[in-house]
Amino acid sequence: MATKTSSKTPSTKSAPKSRGSIKSAKAAIDAAAKPMSAMRKASIKECEDRIAKIDREAADNAPVGETGPGDGDGRDPANESPTGHRGAKGGKAPKVAKAPKVAKAPKATKPNRMGALAAAAQVLAASAVPMRAKEMIAAMEAKGVWTSPGGKTPEATLYAAIIREIAAKGKDARFKKHDRGVFVATASAGKGA
Repeated sequence: MATKTSSKTPSTKSAPKSRGSIKSAKAAIDAAAKPMSAMRKASIKECEDRIAKIDREAADNAPVGETGPGDGDGRDPANESPTGHRGAKGGKAPKVAKAPKVAKAPKATKPNRMGALAAAAQVLAASAVPMRAKEMIAAMEAKGVWTSPGGKTPEATLYAAIIREIAAKGKDARFKKHDRGVFVATASAGKGA
């Protein structure tokens, strides 16, 4: 007679653990935590002692009339932990009136400097002939209206700014293109300068 063998493998599910092993695991964790808790308490105590020592030294070395730690801020350092939390009661500290803010002195006003574009419009409006950007830069520096802050190509910057203004404002622009690279002032150039 042939016996039938089971093709199923044994179950991979583990048997339920006994309550004793869980309790022993908890006991092991608690046993490991006790020294850590004692070490933590000792380090907190050491921190509190150091803070108290620093406070005493600061009070001894403080000039007359200067407030010590905890004075004026509404907190009692003796009732406070090293982490900054209040004492066991957890009550709020009394509100302390804030010192009035001191008014700031007004800043010295700088004279308004004229920009390159406004200076170019002024120079071009005063000129009877059309000018190139390079000529406008030279005229602005000669009249003392505007000087380059040290740029290498102020004429290229001025040319680009004039082109942008013409494109953006159209007929209301202070400049009008006379020829390639040459500009004249419009009627609105006198108003803007």
